Amino acid sequence: MVTLRSVPAGEPEPGPGDRLGRLLDRCARGDHAAFEQVYDAMAGPVLGIATTVVRNRALAEEVAQDVLVEVWRTSSRYQADRGSARGWIMTIAHRRAVDRVRREQADSDRDERVARRDDERPYDHVADEVEANVEREQVRRCLDSLTGLQRESVALAYYDGYTYREVAQLLHTPLGTVKTRLRDGLVRLRDCMGVGR
Repeated sequence: MVTLRSVPAGEPEPGPGDRLGRLLDRCARGDHAAFEQVYDAMAGPVLGIATTVVRNRALAEEVAQDVLVEVWRTSSRYQADRGSARGWIMTIAHRRAVDRVRREQADSDRDERVARRDDERPYDHVADEVEANVEREQVRRCLDSLTGLQRESVALAYYDGYTYREVAQLLHTPLGTVKTRLRDGLVRLRDCMGVGR
């Protein structure tokens, strides 16, 4: 049953915003019944703005719950002369929703950085340099063990990039002889380097 009450002449009829402001004043004094009315009036709009900003229903529900708890705890901070009660509550809701989006993005960015860092294996430049130097020295030593003709043929073909035919022309040697020198030289290199067949 709705109770009608009369408004004294000359006073404006209290609007819904004025009513919400009075309810917040009562909440500030610990009136649970007043908060129930604030909750009933504002839960839908708060959830709506949270859903619009957050774009995830479950997170929006968490934000809405946080906002309404904050309204209960901080209702004494509401100042009617600075704006409507609805505007105050919706500002809290919007700020909380934006904060949640930023926090979720920061969490996602941090997780991505950690995942990338975990995928990257540490690179030991010193060990690689030492290994390359050892291999280079071993190749040099093994090349020195070849005959002069074998060493020259291998160097032209593998270091200078000439084809077998071009090596033969440069050395003024028949192609078959160059191929034999290269094959014999590579076999000796393989054996010297300890590479399995």
